[in-house]
Amino acid sequence: MCTEDADCPMGNPVVHGNGIKTGKCLMFNATHSTCEIYGWCPVENSTLPRKPLLAEAENFTLFIKNTVHFTKFNFSKCNTLQTSDPSYFKSCTYDPVFNPSCPVFRVRDMVEAAGQNFGDLALLGGSIRVLIEWNCDLDHPATQCQPQYSFSLQDMRYNFRTASYYWGSQRQLYRNLLKLYGIRFDLSVHGQAGKFSIVPTAVSCGTSIAFFGAATMVCDLVLLYLDAKADLYWKEKFEEARPPKGKPKATA
Repeated sequence: MCTEDADCPMGNPVVHGNGIKTGKCLMFNATHSTCEIYGWCPVENSTLPRKPLLAEAENFTLFIKNTVHFTKFNFSKCNTLQTSDPSYFKSCTYDPVFNPSCPVFRVRDMVEAAGQNFGDLALLGGSIRVLIEWNCDLDHPATQCQPQYSFSLQDMRYNFRTASYYWGSQRQLYRNLLKLYGIRFDLSVHGQAGKFSIVPTAVSCGTSIAFFGAATMVCDLVLLYLDAKADLYWKEKFEEARPPKGKPKATA
């Protein structure tokens, strides 16, 4: 609401509106006036779809190729199966039991592995985390170093807007604004590798022995000199040597 142009500072955004003020106060009807707004018409339609617009997307596939390199051991491994068959990746689909070496994932399988239904998630969008974990024991053959995949839901809604601009025949600027819903996949890779070596093992054992020796010394110092019952501990820890009865003491 406004009564004069001064109530409509030019360039100020409209709170809960869809544009900026032009600096003019205009009559809205016979009893009310309002600030003129410069913005796009019509305003965004907030109507939500009733079903996914592309239900067939559940059968889309994602090819995820990942390589890890453990520089300390000069070891590298890729999650793709080393094969000479060029058609293998076109026909295989990942399965944790029957086909764990295929890096081709079906969208519906990934959504279901995250505990969701594709139809519900695709309606308003969502975000799924794909975690690839490498836990390799390099004392075993390299073929046993295989990634483990897990899927978890991060967000139940995901959308973004994109616009295209163009000039009309009357030299007016137009735009097409699209609000897109979809499923976003965030990939995260964690890895660790280990290999037996006698040197670190010996160092660890020596450190443990030294630690227990130092701990014993510290405990003795505390009990012998700082504890309130230090006299009792002295008697229990040390024994006074006395000559046998009936034998005279040695004299010079």
